Amino acid sequence: MSLDDTKIAADREAALNYHAEPRPGKLEIRATKPMATGRDLSRAYSPGVAEPCLDIAADPALARRYTAKGNLVAVVSNGTAVLGLGNIGAQASKPVMEGKAVLFKKFAGIDCFDIEVDETDPERLADLVCRLEPTFGAINLEDIKAPDCFIVEKICRERMGIPVFHDDQHGTAIVAAAAASNALRITGKRFAEIRIVALGAGAAGIACLKMLMVMGARAEHITMIDSKGVVHDGREDLTPEKAEFARRTEMRSTMEAMEGADLFLGVSGPGLLTPEMVARMAPDPIVFALANPVPEIMPEAARAAAPGALIATGRSDYPNQVNNVLCFPFIFRGALDAGATTINDEMKIACVEAIAGLARAPASAELGAAYQGERLSFGPDYLIPKPFDPRLLPTVATAVARAAIESGVATRDLDLDAYAAGLRGQVHRSSLVMRPVFEAARSAGRRIVFAEGEEPRVLRAVQAMREEGMARPILVGRPEVVAARIEREGLSLQPGEAFDLVNPESDERYRDYWGSYHAIMSRRGVSPDLAKAILRTNSTAIAAVMVHRGEADSLICGTVGAYSWHLKYVSEVLARDHLQPVGAMSLILLDRGPLFVADTHVHLEPDAGQIAQTMIASARHARRFGLAPKVALCSGSQFGSLDSRAARAARDAIALLDAQGADFEYEGEMHTDAALDPDLRERLLPGNRLRGRANILVYAGAEPAGAARNLLKSMAEGIEVGPVLMGMGNRAHIVTPGVTVRGLLNISALAATPVESYG
Repeated sequence: MSLDDTKIAADREAALNYHAEPRPGKLEIRATKPMATGRDLSRAYSPGVAEPCLDIAADPALARRYTAKGNLVAVVSNGTAVLGLGNIGAQASKPVMEGKAVLFKKFAGIDCFDIEVDETDPERLADLVCRLEPTFGAINLEDIKAPDCFIVEKICRERMGIPVFHDDQHGTAIVAAAAASNALRITGKRFAEIRIVALGAGAAGIACLKMLMVMGARAEHITMIDSKGVVHDGREDLTPEKAEFARRTEMRSTMEAMEGADLFLGVSGPGLLTPEMVARMAPDPIVFALANPVPEIMPEAARAAAPGALIATGRSDYPNQVNNVLCFPFIFRGALDAGATTINDEMKIACVEAIAGLARAPASAELGAAYQGERLSFGPDYLIPKPFDPRLLPTVATAVARAAIESGVATRDLDLDAYAAGLRGQVHRSSLVMRPVFEAARSAGRRIVFAEGEEPRVLRAVQAMREEGMARPILVGRPEVVAARIEREGLSLQPGEAFDLVNPESDERYRDYWGSYHAIMSRRGVSPDLAKAILRTNSTAIAAVMVHRGEADSLICGTVGAYSWHLKYVSEVLARDHLQPVGAMSLILLDRGPLFVADTHVHLEPDAGQIAQTMIASARHARRFGLAPKVALCSGSQFGSLDSRAARAARDAIALLDAQGADFEYEGEMHTDAALDPDLRERLLPGNRLRGRANILVYAGAEPAGAARNLLKSMAEGIEVGPVLMGMGNRAHIVTPGVTVRGLLNISALAATPVESYG
């Protein structure tokens, strides 16, 4: 089996395992109300449930108040046109629809049910969808073949009083229109003036053209081309949707149509547009080659044919990716929150303008950190925002909600300023805070050395890093052991290609390494012989020396052995030039949002100065994730109720911060429940200076901090990022033996980002 075949097989196995483990599928249902007592049960079901039922029967609009309907979308498909897979049927489309539901939840906090319907008759399918209206706040039609999708959507929109949106059509159309709007700004042209050639007459192509016409493009300036050539008024094989674009013309080929065209819109197939065709276009042409994964023409070829071309594709590895995820989560968010009865043209235009406007706005610091090395200023290579721009949710959803209200299709009146502020807060919930970290890791080019390079979890993390396009890893390990475990785990990794390897038994740099270690430790009781022995057997010391020598930017260790043992060697080698371990902080990603916990490992019984340093460092790290720090100093004492050593240290730490004039919210000492419950805290200490729920818990000892961390991971099912070793300039991180592959990937992303962004 060739290397490519091995990689394909490994990628297939990884994708299947992702969907199968630890439980099948990508979705689950969770209760949002307590169900712990008989009273809870009587309220949730019989007899208490009768009360909201009676109110809804009297006023159906109250379903949004008493049920999940107002935040619930159905993703409906019959599997007849699954992207890249074709007509695979309803059941085979389920993984795709579950994936769409996950995107709704992660990007916009919208709950989804995926509904796969075994029905190919469009009118019967539409009738089935219409019967779902009592359950859902909106319908997302997905992967239904043309022209059936037009029929289904038309019937549903006519009969239903909730938004119905076929994303394959309108999502692509909205994002393409946003890119076109900005491209025309650059070229100094207007929609009403330009000549458009559209190659591809399916659902997406037709919707794109209709959206461009809504923006001002003129039908007589549009030439549509399908698989049989130019769509003209002499053809008798046209569907009603294509017939709308048939016009009197002598043109019959793509080459003829491209003469003098201003905008090419390709939603067809690979390689159908040639450089010669691009060369025939008007000066500074706009080329949207959106076929995936291979566009109608590769950007390099289009640029060679027309150096002034403005180019967009559907691919993430080129500028200007036309990606539906820029649109659909946010247009649904705004429509649901406004209680819209439909998604009309005004809302679509608002979505277009909001997306286009974000590309013209100055990039935020967060976005700059996420896409380091890329030019994020409006221009030919930045026509539309990046998919991970955190401003998309508040900006687009608010614009859509405003348009729904102003156009008269909203059933709720929103305070739009307060609404936008609430959405900005939602951006940083749960694992969304890791998006910019992974993006920064892809472009930073940092070198990460793993001390335990033979550990299977490390090897799987390296595989994941490769798939994410992150930093090139370095493994400390014996070649034969690493190779055997790669084969046993079924991974597609080759030393020298996917990673570099340092063999502790025979590396040619051994003399240099022990020499460097001895130079550091010669006056701390380490003889040359001991330095040689340590650098033969201690992989953490080897990795630390590599970072010290500049051969790696950061090290990760700790999958085996005690934290304190690893910390000893990290500190000996790397704690210099104003760097020293301040504390270990874990970011726990919870459904309610991220929560930081410190110091979990470095100082077992910290003094007041160490606690204050930990609080300051934790606040700094929270800001690097785009969060305003709210630090609670937790202790067994509740605002002076005890006089223990830890309580005194906590009170003294608060006094130190007061004296320094710390520039973040903090309060203490207090119990953990008071930190997380502002009402309880206000009852215990009225007028305390911490507003709302704390997002950083700093404990007056490593034992309670570690216990809190482990409980959040084990009982609250939190996902850990860390522990982050603070104070070391992102040069070293020590995980714990219970770390998962995902945990290693998270800390690798953090280690792979520049210290000024996330270190």
